[in-house]
Amino acid sequence: MNAITERAMLADAIFRPRAIALIGATADQTKNNARAQRVLKKNGYGGRILPINPKAAEIMGDAAYPDIRAAPGPIDHAFIMVPAAAVPDAIAGCVEKRVKVATLYSAGFAELGAEGRAAQDRIVAMARKGGLRLIGPNCLGLVNVTDGVPITNNAAVEAEALKPGWLSVVSQSGSMMGALLSRAMARSFTFAKLASVGNESDIGAGEMAELMVEDEATRCVLMFLETLRDAPKLAAAARRAHALGKPIIVYKLGRSDVGRQIAVSHTGAMVGADELAATFFRENGILRVETLEGLVELPRLVLGRTPPKGNRVAVLTGTGGGAAMVVDGVGLRGDAVAGPTPEMRVRLAEQGIHISDSPLIDLPMGGGKGQYTTVLKELVASDHCDAVVAVLGSTARLRPTQVNENVLDVYDGSKPVAVFAAPQADEAIRICDEAGIAAFRTPETCADALHAFLNWRAPKPVESVPDAAWRGAAERLYAVGAPWLDEAQACEVFSALGIEGPGSRIVAAPDDAAGFTGPVAVKLLSPDILHKTDAGLVRLNVTGDDAIRATVAELLAIARDKFPNAVVKGVLVAPMHRGLAEVILGYRRDPEVGPVVMLGMGGVLAELKRSYCVRLAPVTEQTAMEMIASLPELMLIQGFRNLPRGDVAALARAIRSVSLLACLDGAPVQEAEINPLIIRAEGQGAVAVDGLIALG
Repeated sequence: MNAITERAMLADAIFRPRAIALIGATADQTKNNARAQRVLKKNGYGGRILPINPKAAEIMGDAAYPDIRAAPGPIDHAFIMVPAAAVPDAIAGCVEKRVKVATLYSAGFAELGAEGRAAQDRIVAMARKGGLRLIGPNCLGLVNVTDGVPITNNAAVEAEALKPGWLSVVSQSGSMMGALLSRAMARSFTFAKLASVGNESDIGAGEMAELMVEDEATRCVLMFLETLRDAPKLAAAARRAHALGKPIIVYKLGRSDVGRQIAVSHTGAMVGADELAATFFRENGILRVETLEGLVELPRLVLGRTPPKGNRVAVLTGTGGGAAMVVDGVGLRGDAVAGPTPEMRVRLAEQGIHISDSPLIDLPMGGGKGQYTTVLKELVASDHCDAVVAVLGSTARLRPTQVNENVLDVYDGSKPVAVFAAPQADEAIRICDEAGIAAFRTPETCADALHAFLNWRAPKPVESVPDAAWRGAAERLYAVGAPWLDEAQACEVFSALGIEGPGSRIVAAPDDAAGFTGPVAVKLLSPDILHKTDAGLVRLNVTGDDAIRATVAELLAIARDKFPNAVVKGVLVAPMHRGLAEVILGYRRDPEVGPVVMLGMGGVLAELKRSYCVRLAPVTEQTAMEMIASLPELMLIQGFRNLPRGDVAALARAIRSVSLLACLDGAPVQEAEINPLIIRAEGQGAVAVDGLIALG
């Protein structure tokens, strides 16, 4: 059986089961556990409903059974609603009955801590051994609106009259699944599938998204995420979605770094969780919004679209204040508000419409008859912008059909147009919704959705890297046999990747430093002292044989006094290197998004000057050049104001080389860092003068 067939069979068991067991069903209509059976009946589910309750023979007209093992016939899906202590027996019963999928409404597992995690791991092991797939625990279930199959205790599902549509939802929060449902239906947006995944013990958000992307009724997938637990599957889903023309839009919590464990390298301290998540979404072609309303209102703007070429938006209005708020929101997010071109102004002037070169095209009092539609046509046809915002004033509330005259009657669909009604104009918004035009109720949401669209890009191609590019580095890593590589060992690995090392020598005692005259760098060498500068164990520009010997003796003495338990391998003595710029080049295997490479301004100011960019690893040299171009400080070595040019090509090669650590699965590198990497003049290369590597 191939993967496609297996996925189709799993989708059928999840969304189109022929028989559903409700373990923990009850006839007491005041209890939540009764809702699952009620909503199945309300929505006309045509399969067999099998309530499981040891104290009832019949519930809501369906024959009940004391145990799932006693229920007749094959069962595709079990919805488990019993207390946590009873879940293992329920899982065992599902395995014996050869149930394909079980959704666990039951809570009391990993969300409660280590003990709950252990209990969850036990039921997952039991399920996997028996071929049972799990959704949850601690989730509210799922809804197949297309076929009328709700398997959930979500009150919002019972409250709403569900109509089949084209949106699908994956939520790590059950309550937010209901929130999205109610908010979207208030706008007459309709759904195909909705699923909450809870603790993601087995089937996670990424795998659920994979299933929804393949669903014929689904044209766009919305995701509410608290964290990333199965990033590789989500990446695969996003790439498949892009190929099928089905956008994935994400709202993710955790934009701050509160509570995030900081890594030991500077890279880990500089790059927070949200930057990594943003990189993951961007490079896999996923749109990201910052507001819940944006998640609901963005789909119509991107449906049937491909990622834009740029991030330029034109704004047309007949009411200045409301439009200015949109422009302000767009500008704060770093997007470009494109004013009219000179040629456009000339053409419009010939028609009696005189506009300034201001980025905001404001027609006072809406302009004369037909002026708004004439300008809108020009903007939609022009290649100077990637999207257009049409802002409507008070007339949109008094005379909602104005939206037909101003927008719908002239819009040809060739370019995304977002309508923002400055007043509370529900009827005008409804008209837009029914016509398939993206309409927004607040300027903040409009700017949020535009930013997501304008920064949407196609997934980054997955690079195929030949073994020869990293085999030498892998051999050195295999030989270490320790969790940490000291500076000398780390620089050997970087050298194997093609990055020049500092030319250092390890000395065990002051007399071993003979032969150096300086200037040199003198640093203690210990795998137990990672940040030597912070510990006062680095001396730079030491000159003269006597001074070098004295410095070696000093550092060894400090290490003995301050770090008596540290393993000291000696002292590194290396020639001082000079260049035009210093950068920090880091690598990290992040637990959420996977391998990433980071470029930032380096040296001792690495954490004070938070100027950096991050990409998923490995990267090509072209992507490395884009990273370099994104740091304004590095313009100084690219010919800015005739300053000396640095060896940017060598820096790009070094970035790619460090990113290849992502390929070393046999000796997985958890973190690596070169700080600083000194960039010499053009054609003279780059040199790694300090580094560390931690194995996973």
